[in-house]
Amino acid sequence: MAEIGKGVTAGKLAINVQKRLTRAQEKVLQKLGKADETRDVVFEEMVANFNKQMGEGTKLQKDLKAYLAAVKTMHDASRRLQDCLADMYEPDWFGKEEMDALAEDTDTMWLDYHQSITDKSLQDMDMYLSQFPDIKARIAKRDRKLVDFDSARHHFTSLQKGKKKDEAKIAKAEEDLGRAQKIFEELNVELQDELPALWDRRVGVYVNTFQSLAGHQEKFHKEMSKLSENLNDIMTKLEEQRQIKKGATAASKTEDCAKSEGANHNESASSAPKRSAPPPGPPPSRPPPRMTPSPNQQQQNVSPFEDEPSVHDTNTDSTTTTLQSAVTNGSDGELPPGFLYKVKAVHDYAATDGDELELKMGDVVLVLAFDNPDEQDDGWLMGLKESHWFQKKDISAKGVFPENFTQRV
Repeated sequence: MAEIGKGVTAGKLAINVQKRLTRAQEKVLQKLGKADETRDVVFEEMVANFNKQMGEGTKLQKDLKAYLAAVKTMHDASRRLQDCLADMYEPDWFGKEEMDALAEDTDTMWLDYHQSITDKSLQDMDMYLSQFPDIKARIAKRDRKLVDFDSARHHFTSLQKGKKKDEAKIAKAEEDLGRAQKIFEELNVELQDELPALWDRRVGVYVNTFQSLAGHQEKFHKEMSKLSENLNDIMTKLEEQRQIKKGATAASKTEDCAKSEGANHNESASSAPKRSAPPPGPPPSRPPPRMTPSPNQQQQNVSPFEDEPSVHDTNTDSTTTTLQSAVTNGSDGELPPGFLYKVKAVHDYAATDGDELELKMGDVVLVLAFDNPDEQDDGWLMGLKESHWFQKKDISAKGVFPENFTQRV
């Protein structure tokens, strides 16, 4: 209970208590149907719109604050990311100074963006919502004064209808009714003017809020896009710098290896053959790689095939000029033009390289001269299968093969 001497006297307190009791009694009678209630349907629609408008504005304000909190969170995350990149970026890398300036500009952009939304959008929304509590309080007061007006009206009516009329009480009731009606109508008229205007004002508030927000977003993202392009350019040039250094290092290593391999090749070129003939495999026994035999060995060399004449090994060191001379002299009249002589495979040979000729026992091979005699390896011949020549008349399928897997026919 309020104390006397602090703005509330005992008389005022009693009056307030009496008013509350009277209002409560009047509402009960109205609900029971024993007293009529003054109603204004148009005003009730205005109040419903007001409550809806206040709820929407409050939600918009709440979501706008949540958006600002998210912007601040993004700002903090961006700052930490930029700091991490600056710490890892080594001083001798491309664009170190540009990276530091870029981090500062990014931080400033986030600060300006957050402040702009706060000053324009959020503050305007706060100002817009600040008028709702006062209007809400006056609506509640208007409802109370309406109950007082109905109560005074009912009291005056009951006195007039009474059997014993007390003119003093009737006059007092009429005076109270006029006072209650005046207070109610003043509040009612004010609110009927303000509520529709406030309801229409919401459109302009929403337009200004979201236009301002969209403008700040557009400016922020446009400036941030430029900073992102700069960051991408720095990263691209840093990668190009790394590739250039990597290529220079690889070229240096390649040059060193080439020099080393060249020296090793010069040392071994005179002593090691380019290709050695493969040794014969297991039975059937295969002759070893051809070597220049002695006269005695030539007399003892016999062909492993009983139905074929014995063919003595020729000197593998004889020159291409000698072989071509033999063809020119007509030593083999059945030999196609350009070939030196024929050999017959006495063992199967599986090619182990792309330039080698696959042999099956019994294959007849037409021997060709090497285009460059220096390319001929000891124990190897160049040739083309006789069957392929007579079928296609081209030498594209020629290849090298081990001499010791064949015998001359």
